[in-house]
Amino acid sequence: MDFHPTPGRPMTDYEAAVEAKRILDANFRPEQPEVQQPVRHFPTSFRDESPVPAYGDTPPVHQDDRRIVPAWAAGIAVASIGVGAGVTGIGCGAWLVLQGLASVTLNSVLMVTLPFAGLAMAATAIGGAINRARSAVTKNVYEAPVTMQTEINNNTTTRGMFFARTRNDVR
Repeated sequence: MDFHPTPGRPMTDYEAAVEAKRILDANFRPEQPEVQQPVRHFPTSFRDESPVPAYGDTPPVHQDDRRIVPAWAAGIAVASIGVGAGVTGIGCGAWLVLQGLASVTLNSVLMVTLPFAGLAMAATAIGGAINRARSAVTKNVYEAPVTMQTEINNNTTTRGMFFARTRNDVR
């Protein structure tokens, strides 16, 4: 039974089953020597059989430049990958520091900071002694009259209604 579907109308389930059976029987039947029917092959690949030149390179073929993304988008993508890698490195460093701080005990903190505290205390004592030794006793006594003059000139200019500009000149 040869079936030709009507254009514009979908096949019913029965018609589709009959057509599928016909296609399978016609193309995928095991070989039988007594019946010689032509076997139709469906192409699954394509080979270009056009002749190539006898010597030299093949002639150039025009290839359209059709990029998937514009150049600015590719640049932003590369920059975001770099920023992500940098932030990941910073995050790993912070994680290592915090892991080290999580394993800290009071005794270990005291043992590590004790030499620094001793050096700071000695430096402070030496600096205080040097400061006292270098400071001379000076006493300034002013016996003249002191006068103070203050004069302020303020000029303000405002122009404009909605986008007003104010200029202040203080001398």
